[in-house]
Amino acid sequence: MNTRELQDEIIRLKKEKDICILAHAYQSQDILEVADYTGDSYGLSLKAAKAPQKTIIMCGVRFMAETVKVLSPDKDVYIANEEALCPMAQQLDVPRLRQLKKQYPGYAVVAYINTTTALKTEVDCVVTSSSAKRILENMEEKNILFVPDMNLGGYLKKQLPDKNIELYRGGCPTHMRVRANDVKRMKEAHPDAKVLVHPECLEEVTKLADYAGSTTGIMNYAKESDAKEFIIGTENSIVQHLQFACPDKKFYMLSKECVCHNMKATTLMDVYHTVKGDGGLQITLDDDLIKGARRAIDRMIALGG
Repeated sequence: MNTRELQDEIIRLKKEKDICILAHAYQSQDILEVADYTGDSYGLSLKAAKAPQKTIIMCGVRFMAETVKVLSPDKDVYIANEEALCPMAQQLDVPRLRQLKKQYPGYAVVAYINTTTALKTEVDCVVTSSSAKRILENMEEKNILFVPDMNLGGYLKKQLPDKNIELYRGGCPTHMRVRANDVKRMKEAHPDAKVLVHPECLEEVTKLADYAGSTTGIMNYAKESDAKEFIIGTENSIVQHLQFACPDKKFYMLSKECVCHNMKATTLMDVYHTVKGDGGLQITLDDDLIKGARRAIDRMIALGG
């Protein structure tokens, strides 16, 4: 069976079984082509909640599938590859967070959405990379403990000097592989190219960029810009997706090391077996976890997320 035949069979089966397939933007192009929706993790969760299908397959990492389940508790939610985890989501657990809360009494705890469901039950609010600045601006609390990504948190701290933001020293291993020297080297090779990076990158990288924003923000910037060349500083699959979306423009990897191996764990064959019913992992969360995590997500929504 070749790629096209496998894709056709997945599409046939998902229609026959009334299944909705979600693919995060860091998935490979062959998976994006069989998905009903593609995009960032939280945006996909909202799409899943509105979708008429009662069975959802997430092609991404575990916390994303859990967020889908939190927002759609009555639906059957699967992750296509159970080994696909987010290293950043594993960097902070509930006992350690409780210790941090004792160190920062009176601080509002804000968590990046790239965290486990259990951790979300312990925080005051969650944010996405695209909504974080707006949410923190709208929060009445001045003292904020931001977890777990120190790079996104540090990026926000510089933009919000009126807030007293303390950081947990976690972060995305994929984005932290990129360095300022990568930017300088690529700009020398492509001086007319715009540099677009994710705020999960180190500060030494974001301060050299023409634009810093979410994955969706990066893709929209490149599509809408009059520029013809771009250096992309996020997971390298985005370079290929933009090449397909904008064949009249040129896209370059900021660093060939910017690869998320957990995102790459999911294959088209994994999706096929999950749709067939003999693969993937069903996500189960107890009611207290769902209720606790939903409270933090609902506050984000109320604050403009």
